[in-house]
Amino acid sequence: MGADRILLVEDDKEIREGIEIFLRSQGYQVLQAADGLQGLEILKKEEVELAIVDVMMPRMDGITMVVKLREKYDFPVIFLSAKSEEVDKILGLNMGADDYITKPFTPMELLARVNSQLRRYHRFMDRLNKQEPENPKIHRLGGLEINEETVEVTVDDKLVKLTPIEYRILLLLIQNPGRVFPADEIYERVWNERAVNTDTVMVHIRNIREKIEVNPRDPKYVKVVWGVGYKIEKQP
Repeated sequence: MGADRILLVEDDKEIREGIEIFLRSQGYQVLQAADGLQGLEILKKEEVELAIVDVMMPRMDGITMVVKLREKYDFPVIFLSAKSEEVDKILGLNMGADDYITKPFTPMELLARVNSQLRRYHRFMDRLNKQEPENPKIHRLGGLEINEETVEVTVDDKLVKLTPIEYRILLLLIQNPGRVFPADEIYERVWNERAVNTDTVMVHIRNIREKIEVNPRDPKYVKVVWGVGYKIEKQP
């Protein structure tokens, strides 16, 4: 199989060319478009496995473009935006994007998102073609995977070493995506004793983030719901 083809839709020429140079150095093929209309025209002629789309563009913005491409295509889409407000992320994801990255970002952060989305897409297509059943002992969310049979945790196909307590906390969260667990409930479930001091849960959550997140200060997986507890975000 040849290199994955990525459609890059971004009106800023310098950003566009910088991203293309980096992605090509990682073995990807890149097709460039300066706005949503150009992006849709390319899709009529070329097959791609992923699109990186800026939100704010002239002629046709990214959200409008993604709404239109979702009528025909199911490949993953990563939005780029200078806006960081939660409402913009929710709007973008609801309109058909699979992930969202806020400018400015590091090349490695973008690469991690690209690799994660492409891996999920290829795995989905393989299962679709082979009709493979899901393994209930393997839990996947984005690039995060926990295999209960091998007791292994991987992030973007890289093995992550967790302590037994960290593993049990992460397993509890990933088995219940979207559910918020208070610290005392996590303590009682993991330690199997009544919670007296839950500060240790906070410390373990911090350690887990350091090991599985690209940017622990802006976590993608393990989220804090202030005043309530912790959860693993459902992935689109």
